[in-house]
Amino acid sequence: MHEHPHAHAPGEPHHHGDHGHSHAPGGEHSHAPSVTAANERRIRLVFGMTAGYAAVQAVGGALSGSLALIADAGHMVSDAAALLLALIAYRVARRPPDLKRTYGFHRVRVLAALANGASLLLLVAWIAWEAVQRFRAPSEVLAGPMLIVAAIGLLVNLVGAWILMRGERNDGNLRGALLHVVGDLLGSVGAIAAAIGIMATGWTVLDPLLSVLVAVLVVRSAWGLVSDALVVLLQAAPKGLDLAAAEAGIRALPGVAEVGHFHAWTLTDESTVATVHVAPAPGTDPLALPAQVAGYLRRAHGIGHATVQVDAPGHIEAPAH
Repeated sequence: MHEHPHAHAPGEPHHHGDHGHSHAPGGEHSHAPSVTAANERRIRLVFGMTAGYAAVQAVGGALSGSLALIADAGHMVSDAAALLLALIAYRVARRPPDLKRTYGFHRVRVLAALANGASLLLLVAWIAWEAVQRFRAPSEVLAGPMLIVAAIGLLVNLVGAWILMRGERNDGNLRGALLHVVGDLLGSVGAIAAAIGIMATGWTVLDPLLSVLVAVLVVRSAWGLVSDALVVLLQAAPKGLDLAAAEAGIRALPGVAEVGHFHAWTLTDESTVATVHVAPAPGTDPLALPAQVAGYLRRAHGIGHATVQVDAPGHIEAPAH
């Protein structure tokens, strides 16, 4: 966590507000949310669908000579691996906290979400490279088989997206899985459009062109997933939280004379924590401040867990942020 040197009056007690949360293994409460079993079941089902269709699409792409299908097959394989990683992450996240990992293992889910987004970006780069080669040396594409395989893929991806959209939206792993499926869905749409265009005009260049357009659409979603995971891993301030406003709100609370060392970060997808030092005003009971400050942060800023340290007046250093 964040450590700072502090000067305290001799014998001055430090008071921390935990408000029903337990840092110790086996405590009654945990900082991290429980893994949703329904989300895991959804991802497991979509994983089976994705892995099965990836093989079909790879064969269809090879037989028809379609880059759109081959690229989408590679996307499906990447997605199947990412979904498998998400399932593994769910299992690891279930492990209870211990003496070395007091927050538990839920950030494994964040790492899995980061891997999902990174794999999408790598796949986009591969599609772009293959498309350039096709532009330079166009190859024959069998539009009929390409259209049939792409239509089946569209149906599979629509069902998969529907299954995942019914899950918890604030689960980073589920979001990553959904983005992969949506990327596959766009790939299927692009392959269908390319097949119809080739059948109507004979322009085989439509195949790599639409593959590139689909890849561009995927980049935005993939980067969003990667950046969200990095925000959590770098312990940046949670999105939507104005640290200056929150600190000013604490300072305005009755009985608070000084505020410093205020830090807030995202522990997992839906769990925000904070630490802050306060000094009591004259005549204020120091033991009352932790509950008061933590309650304010929870109500006004959605911070689920706040550790509040009470220092002697005049001994809080200037905040470093």
